[in-house]
Amino acid sequence: MANNDFYEILGVQRNADADTIKKAYRKLAMKYHPDRNKEDANAEEKFKEVGEAYNVLSNPDKRSKYDRFGKAGLGGAGGYQSADFDPFDLFKDFMGGFGFGDIFGGMGTGSGGRRDRSRGGDLQIKLPLTLEEIAEGVEKKLRVLRNNECTSCNGSGAEPGTQTSTCRACNGRGEVRQVTRTFIGQMATITTCPTCQGAGVRVDHPCSTCHGEGRTRGESPVNIEIPAGVQDGNYINLRGEGHAGKKDAQSGDLIVVITEKEHDYFERHGDDILLDESISIPQAILGAQSEIPTLDGKIMLDIPAGIQSGKILRLRGKGIRHLNASGRGDQLVRVTVWIPGKINDDEKKIFEKLLDSDQLNPPELKNKSFFRKVKDAIFS
Repeated sequence: MANNDFYEILGVQRNADADTIKKAYRKLAMKYHPDRNKEDANAEEKFKEVGEAYNVLSNPDKRSKYDRFGKAGLGGAGGYQSADFDPFDLFKDFMGGFGFGDIFGGMGTGSGGRRDRSRGGDLQIKLPLTLEEIAEGVEKKLRVLRNNECTSCNGSGAEPGTQTSTCRACNGRGEVRQVTRTFIGQMATITTCPTCQGAGVRVDHPCSTCHGEGRTRGESPVNIEIPAGVQDGNYINLRGEGHAGKKDAQSGDLIVVITEKEHDYFERHGDDILLDESISIPQAILGAQSEIPTLDGKIMLDIPAGIQSGKILRLRGKGIRHLNASGRGDQLVRVTVWIPGKINDDEKKIFEKLLDSDQLNPPELKNKSFFRKVKDAIFS
């Protein structure tokens, strides 16, 4: 699972000022930019985390909500940024409109080149899980509606038997730069290439199936392993399982957000689960055995004689498995003594006989608290 603390991601204190946060982002974004780490499969994920953290902490309003409520205060499921958030665009804006390739004079494939413009969009879905599935972990097979690589042209956008060529307007970069003169000097504006729409390639003979897009709309199966112990709002990022990119570009990611279904019996408290169990007055006095549900079936619970209403019994190891750790939580059973609203005449006579029983009446408090003693002394 990804790091959920934005301050830890940027390596700054929670009271860090805007300049410190800005410097931290610049250092880490340059360090993890995919164009500098082409051999590191995890670099892009770290680059996204850094961008998401800076996107929130650099905005006073978002930062205030995050400090008070965490990711949940940012809106969306679990506070995750929407699919409209693009870490490459953020990096480019931060650098004054220049991508990684512009800064280092390269032909990068990230924010300064083709991948940034034609990369498929991220896709976010919610996955409801039962408490039983969360307790043990589960494998799910999803049907995801997304843009898939065209099977006719294999994502190239070109009719089978034909080839694509480098876009002459942008020389394959996917963007064009226009320099204008102003009274303060020259200004460079970088925009998506209007000829190839950021793909960096030209299709002279578009595929008849996808009309040159390189992708088609449809449902696709996606398998996902859900570890035990996840919580409502946690998310799992499946790289490359989002929308396919245009003209054979990189696919986006699929963000699966976990939601917990309400359970008929149990209430979750961390990795413990709570069950309310009602018993009768005779059962509370005499003790009893009661059949109760657990996450893996029903068992008989021993109710000790003389139990008080509100008493909690603990069944160790009957809760939820710990996330990414050994062991599991407990099942808590909160016992409530049920008082009937109406009783018949015979039952009423029985209870009337018991009114004078010393054993059935609450004992007087022999040791009063200090404040009670003071109160008695003042008002006596």
